[in-house]
Amino acid sequence: MATVDDLKFQEFDDAANLLAANPDATTISIDEPAEISKPQHGRLQEPGREEDDELLGTDDSDKTELLAGQKKSAPFWTFEYYQTFFDVDTYQVLDRIKGSVFPVPGKNFVRLYIRSNPDLYGPFWICATLVFTIAVSGNLSNFFIHLGKPTYHYVPEFRKVSIAATTIYAYAWLVPLALWGFLMWRNSKVMNIVSYSFLEIVCVYGYSLFIYIPTAILWIIPQKVVRWVLMVFSLCLSGSVLVMTFWPAVRDDNRRIALATVATIVLLHALLAVGCLAYFFDAPELDFPAPIIPAHNGTTVVTKSQ
Repeated sequence: MATVDDLKFQEFDDAANLLAANPDATTISIDEPAEISKPQHGRLQEPGREEDDELLGTDDSDKTELLAGQKKSAPFWTFEYYQTFFDVDTYQVLDRIKGSVFPVPGKNFVRLYIRSNPDLYGPFWICATLVFTIAVSGNLSNFFIHLGKPTYHYVPEFRKVSIAATTIYAYAWLVPLALWGFLMWRNSKVMNIVSYSFLEIVCVYGYSLFIYIPTAILWIIPQKVVRWVLMVFSLCLSGSVLVMTFWPAVRDDNRRIALATVATIVLLHALLAVGCLAYFFDAPELDFPAPIIPAHNGTTVVTKSQ
């Protein structure tokens, strides 16, 4: 049976003293486990391609997709199916608008703002606001240009609303559809190419058009030089968002195809801006017929406007 002295705490010597007394003794050192370095990829990653890896799909993105897949999707003919495309709060919309107006060099717009929750709420209302802004500003611009001319009679041109709506919504939907189909086709030809969903591309194009809303309001200024300077400035901002977003999707492709794709994106974007400015604001002046004023003696007097 153990005595009281055996149950007392005892102080042991260090391992060095024990080994000196008994060289054959075995000691075990219990320390904190060293950090095990994570396995590295077979090849070095370039700094500019880290975002591309996330867009291609990593463990985190796979988990996000799995979690999203666990949610039961409603049938496409129900209201709940389309409600998910508008499930976004005001702060997210404002943050994406700020990202499209102040693009961050070297940063992908989809990765920063869109991929977590792509929406149609922002693009739809941005396009609708741009339609009415261009139509109303175009009418006001035409009014101010001919203001003070005695032969001019202001008549609102409501057809500009339908023309602006057709042009802007066709651009915001058909161009992303064509680009999405092209990227899907090239993705089947080239491995490890960044791919975007159709909803993400529509979202990028929709938010990139926001800068033209304040620009269209400033286009009321009856100075062609000021208008074209504003157009070029807005085109550079919104075009840079498109280039920084879609260049990672095509740069691993054939060099000529990649440059041609980006050039086509910028060209179509420039045609929209130039076309809206030229048609709605820089329309040629019309020669209005001089008013016919009947004289008291039965003769007709035709006045000439200077």
